[in-house]
Amino acid sequence: MTDVTGESGGLLGRLRIEGAQMPEALARIAETILADPETAAHASIVDLAERSGTSTATVTRFSRTLGFKGYANLRVAIATETGRAEQARWETDISGDIAPGDPLADVLGVVTAADTRAIQGTAAGLDVAAAERVAEAIAGAQRVELFGLGSSGTAAREMAFRLERIRVPVWHRTDSHTALTNAALLLPGDVAIGLSHSGRTREVIETLAEAADHGALTVAVTSYSRSPLAEVADVVFTTAVQETTFRLAALSALHSQLLVLDLIYVAVAQRTYERTAEALELTVRAVDAHRLPEKVPTRKRGRAKGQP
Repeated sequence: MTDVTGESGGLLGRLRIEGAQMPEALARIAETILADPETAAHASIVDLAERSGTSTATVTRFSRTLGFKGYANLRVAIATETGRAEQARWETDISGDIAPGDPLADVLGVVTAADTRAIQGTAAGLDVAAAERVAEAIAGAQRVELFGLGSSGTAAREMAFRLERIRVPVWHRTDSHTALTNAALLLPGDVAIGLSHSGRTREVIETLAEAADHGALTVAVTSYSRSPLAEVADVVFTTAVQETTFRLAALSALHSQLLVLDLIYVAVAQRTYERTAEALELTVRAVDAHRLPEKVPTRKRGRAKGQP
């Protein structure tokens, strides 16, 4: 049996995060798959229903809840992911545990493994078509509002900085009242992006709901696709996380959030290529005088033979 339940993948990562929040029958199916993904990848719909104590109709509903047309598509996704997880397995089993006395070199391995798995998991489950839709909207929007608090606010601020550099009219709000008032000014054609690992941050949910009320395209970046934030969004991007000691899930989601936002940023740049190229050239030139000039290293001359 291939044990991939400890790794953060696209589909399996979603099941680990969302399974406990599903209705009881669906949660049992999720638990059954996670307990032995390799067996589930080869099980018939009848087999999976029997092993999870449910019915074939419930398995079909479970598949559609996850966005698949039917169980056959779900089984293919599980098989693909178990194969990818086995292929990408690290030569050594690195857990997320860090003890106070661990050598820093070992800590580096744990942190690197965790961040790599989270990014890979996010990429595996990322809806590229949805990213293209959001990029198209941002490229033509009159206003783009970004809102997130804590670590999610760091990702929102970075995205705002990048979009500003390519002449996108974007604002990042750190105050919830300001975010709400500006969301109320959005119009159809504008875009509002809310970031929250848990998807339960009240201020972010309220801001996105306000933007939706005024016709803006609303986008959620969260680790929980069935969260309250996801429910008020037109487009939802689900991020994978990999916890380690001292870095709980909310602190571990930053790299995954940045991956989603970076893909959207590049897609916007592609769609506004000439404007973006000109803007980047102008901004680089504007700060060039504040950079120290490059020095060409000179080789020290050695003493001539016979000299002291």
